[in-house]
Amino acid sequence: MKKYISLVLKLVAAIIMLQTLFFKFTGAQESIDLFTTIAGENEAVMRIGTGVIELIASILLFIPKKTWLGALLAFGTMSGALMSHITILGIEHNNDGGALFMSAIITLLASAALLTLSKKDIPIVGKKF
Repeated sequence: MKKYISLVLKLVAAIIMLQTLFFKFTGAQESIDLFTTIAGENEAVMRIGTGVIELIASILLFIPKKTWLGALLAFGTMSGALMSHITILGIEHNNDGGALFMSAIITLLASAALLTLSKKDIPIVGKKF
């Protein structure tokens, strides 16, 4: 049962992160506007950098002994996304009804659960569990 829960959590987190990569990597105007609001003239670096981190996190989620690392990267990235929404963008951005905010929350929760499920694989810390 734990194996299936873990797989569903990985799929949810990866699908959410991967679906935004097209917009980040192709320079879609919505993505440019969002990251310009957050990072100003450093928009491209932050947009592409975030996309690279999300891609790496999505891949690591499916490598058994590295799931914890993918989950940690996803958790950190989504924490940043949520802080950006709370402090700069607002819950609803570009009349999206809060969809990006909710996607970040879902990914954050899935990655937190995956960190908990894979805690034994985390170097140094995992041996204490």
